[in-house]
Amino acid sequence: MTDYIYNSRGNAVGYIRGKYIHAMSGQAVGQLNGTHVHKLSGQYVGELHEQMVLNKHIGSFGNIGNPGNPGNAGNPGNPGNRGSRNYGFPDVSAELFGN
Repeated sequence: MTDYIYNSRGNAVGYIRGKYIHAMSGQAVGQLNGTHVHKLSGQYVGELHEQMVLNKHIGSFGNIGNPGNPGNAGNPGNPGNRGSRNYGFPDVSAELFGN
């Protein structure tokens, strides 16, 4: 089963494979350290919460370094729109996915 990541409008913008986050095209764009989301370069972006990347205002967890590129994991298919969501924190998925 694929774990998708959605933006606040409900659109799937990426998915998780292991500790890596991939864009819908399959390109690796980020990495997970628990619930902390970092760019592939290691820079902290936000927190993974309810399948979204949010700025929960808990500070910066710094740069964890670049683990290397795991390559393209392929397109898992689009699950469709799950509906708009708001958890009271800003959606920062655009910082990771650039869209």
